[in-house]
Amino acid sequence: MKCVKITPAELKGQIAVPPSKSISHRMLICASLAHGESIISNIAISDDVVATLKGIKALSAKVRFVKGNSDNATYNVIINGSGFPEIRQSTIDCLESGSTLRFLIPIALLGGKEITFTGRGRLSQRPLDVYCRIFEKQGINYYPNTGGLPITFSGKLKPGVFYVDGNVSSQFISGLLFSLPLLDTDSEIIVTTPMESKGYIDLTIDALKKFSIHVENHNYECFKVKGNQFYKPTYCRVEGDYSQCAFWLVAGALNGNITCNDLDLNSLQGDKIIIDILSKMGATLAAEHNSVNTRSSRTFGITIDASQIPDLVPPLAVLGALSRGTTKIINAGRLKLKESDRLKAISTELAKLGAKITEFPDGLEIYGQIMLEGGTVDSWNDHRIAMALAVAALRCKKPVIIRNSDSVSKSYPNFWSDFRKLGGIIDEFYLR
Repeated sequence: MKCVKITPAELKGQIAVPPSKSISHRMLICASLAHGESIISNIAISDDVVATLKGIKALSAKVRFVKGNSDNATYNVIINGSGFPEIRQSTIDCLESGSTLRFLIPIALLGGKEITFTGRGRLSQRPLDVYCRIFEKQGINYYPNTGGLPITFSGKLKPGVFYVDGNVSSQFISGLLFSLPLLDTDSEIIVTTPMESKGYIDLTIDALKKFSIHVENHNYECFKVKGNQFYKPTYCRVEGDYSQCAFWLVAGALNGNITCNDLDLNSLQGDKIIIDILSKMGATLAAEHNSVNTRSSRTFGITIDASQIPDLVPPLAVLGALSRGTTKIINAGRLKLKESDRLKAISTELAKLGAKITEFPDGLEIYGQIMLEGGTVDSWNDHRIAMALAVAALRCKKPVIIRNSDSVSKSYPNFWSDFRKLGGIIDEFYLR
C-alpha cells in the first residue's frame, strides 16, 4: 500500500492546472465518431482517460500520441475515426471510470452486436438502472440482470423517446446525446426529475457542437436530437480543470499563495463556481486573464448547494472545517454513489484529523476550527478524498499520513509532484 506523510507547511507558487478530465472524455469520444483525423491537444494520461482511450479503440478508432507540454506532462492525441462505431473487441474494460462506462454503452449498441463491459473497484456498484429500463423497452437484452459489472448487452439502439431521471447522473443523458445523432431518424430525451449537474450537460453539448453535431436543449427538461447527423473531424484544445484547480485554490486560501494557470474564466465547467464560493467564504482571491490566485485568508462558513457541483464537496468540506462558524453542504446525496461514499469518506477521515463534522443523508454540517490535529487517514481509494486530505494537512498541528495515496492517478497522476513543487513537504513510502 502506498502512503504519503505530509508535514504541515505553506504552499507558494504557480501551478499549471491539469486539463479537464470531463472535457477530455467528451472530445476523445466525439473524435472517435468522426470520419477522418482529429487532433485533441492538452490531454493528461490519467487512469480514467486511459479507460476511454482503450474503449474508443475497441470501437474501431485509431489512436496515437505526440508529446505536448513537458511542464504539465500532456499529450496531443491524434484520432482517426471511422464515422460510425464498429466493435473490434468484445469486451471493454472501463477500469474505475463511470464516464467511460456510461458514455460508451449506448455508442457500442449502435452496431447491434454483443458487447461486454467490465470494471473494478466501486464502479461495479454504481447504478446502471436508467439504461436498463430504456433497453428493456427497446428489446435490448442484458445479463446479468442485476445491473452490476461485468454486464453484457446484445441488441441495437433505436431512435425514439427516452425518459431519463435527472437526479441520478447526467452521464446517462450525455451517453445518449453522443449516440442518438447517428441514428437514422430523430429522437427526444425527456428528463423526468429536476436536472442536476447541468454544467456537465453543457460540456457535452459544447463538445458535440465543435464536431458539427446539433442538439436542442429545452431548459434541461427535454433534448431534441435530429438523426442522420455526421461528426466532422476537427482540432480542439482541452482547457484546465476547475474541479482539480479547486484543491489548489482551497490550499492557497488555507495556508499559501498559489496561482493556478491555464484556466478559461468563461468556461462552461460548472465547477468554475469554486471562484464565487471562495469569494463568498471570504478568501482573498484574484482572477484575471487565464489565472486565479488565492492566498492565506480568514474564511467563514456558508451554506453550499452541491446539487450541481458534487466534485467540489471534498475540498469545500476541508475549507469548512478550517473556517469560522458553520458550513452546511446540502443536496449532496449523490456523493454516496461516487468512487467512494464521499459523504461518509470525507466526514470520517476529517474527523480523524480532529474536525467537527456531522454527516447527514444528503449533506454535511461542519463546525470550523482554526487548526486540525493531524494523524493517519485513508483515501478510501478515491482520488478526490486523497487530494482533499492533503490540503487539510496544511493546517494541522502534526503531520498527516494518507494511506492509499496512489489513488490520485485516477484523475491527476502528477498531484504529489505538483504538491512538492509548491513547497509541500512529503515523504512517500509503502506499507504491506
